[in-house]
Amino acid sequence: MQFENLNIIQPIQKALTAEGYTEATPIQEKAIPSLLEGRDLLGCAQTGTGKTAAFAIPILQKLSYEQRNLKGNRPIKALILAPTRELALQISDSFKAYGKFLGLRTLVIYGGVSQNPQTKALGAGVDILVATPGRLLDLINQKYIKLGQIKSFVLDEADMMLDMGMLQDVRKIIKHMPAERQNMLFSATMPPEIAKLSGSILRDPVKVTITPVSSTVEVIEQNVYYVNKNNKINLLVHLLKNREIVSALVFSRTKHGADKIVKHLERSGFKAQAIHGNKSQNARQLALNNFKERKTRILVATDIAARGIDIEELSHVFNYDLPEVPETYVHRIGRTGRAGMGGIAIAFCDQEEMPLLEGIEKLVLKSIPVVEVHPFPLVEIPTELKVASTRRSAAYKATAPKNRRGAGSGSGKSTGGKKDRDRFYSKNKKKDNV
Repeated sequence: MQFENLNIIQPIQKALTAEGYTEATPIQEKAIPSLLEGRDLLGCAQTGTGKTAAFAIPILQKLSYEQRNLKGNRPIKALILAPTRELALQISDSFKAYGKFLGLRTLVIYGGVSQNPQTKALGAGVDILVATPGRLLDLINQKYIKLGQIKSFVLDEADMMLDMGMLQDVRKIIKHMPAERQNMLFSATMPPEIAKLSGSILRDPVKVTITPVSSTVEVIEQNVYYVNKNNKINLLVHLLKNREIVSALVFSRTKHGADKIVKHLERSGFKAQAIHGNKSQNARQLALNNFKERKTRILVATDIAARGIDIEELSHVFNYDLPEVPETYVHRIGRTGRAGMGGIAIAFCDQEEMPLLEGIEKLVLKSIPVVEVHPFPLVEIPTELKVASTRRSAAYKATAPKNRRGAGSGSGKSTGGKKDRDRFYSKNKKKDNV
């Protein structure tokens, strides 16, 4: 559907045209009419589906009508919460682009930097505030921000906020807003905690689910390499020598692992940077900008650091470590299949990760083609190591609750089983959280 058929006002249509947008994505087509009517919305959609425009356009249109009757210092009327600085900046940029002909003021605030420029901008008056929960709550407590006149509230990437332990701050922020407001909640997945939160926030919401997780990978060429864990870095170096790999996003399970990969790549003559939770906000933003501007060919990331990052024309995604949750694999490789464009996703799988690969293949409903001929094929694990692994597995099964969901399936889908497994292994090994 064309944007001109969605009852969008001319100044916003003009801005969309300037951005090169003419046809609405499925989530925009389904969400915008309901949001323009004032309905609450629950959106189950990943980054890359166009969900930012789906909520930004109705908010801008609504505020453009109210602005005509406002004079002087305007109170904050719309609040968008995002889990990371990177995502908050992208949302803010989108609001500014779509509303460039409306004269509305958008401000983004986040932690990790001085609050002085942000508080100064707040003093000048803001219509739309995009924020990360921690910094927002801090400025509310310091009396710099009042949310008593919020008309539109968006909670974006709610499941990521759950992963990062932000929901308590979110609930505190909600208490500062008026009960009468329009609410929008977006989440790539819908775990029980998010379903419960949405039930407490949303009133008779329109529900929009876009792109079932198993179908997002259809346009992406996928391959898997069986390789020993200690040879993964050698295989990565070997593959990156192919100059057809214009840009590569490499996923590591841990922060420490991401740094190790970067060091090995740099020693091999590649220009690479890491992005993860231990990096400062400025370092993360610099690494991301360098990658987007093609100054850096390789970006190594953990899932939380990379979630929400929108990178156009990404040619390759490498799953250096397979994720424990199959849906995460789909989220990762979907970054190279944006807007129906193709891309290549390469996975490395060692002996211990084979159950994870099995879970991924069950989710995507296909077998991922195996590249059998390469310089670092998987070598059979010595018997004594297999025995040790079997003992660890048996010990876990003996201590985990018998009624854990999906126990022993090897699919990686079990939420309860994963928590039990994490608790067991944390006794023997300090977990390197991403």
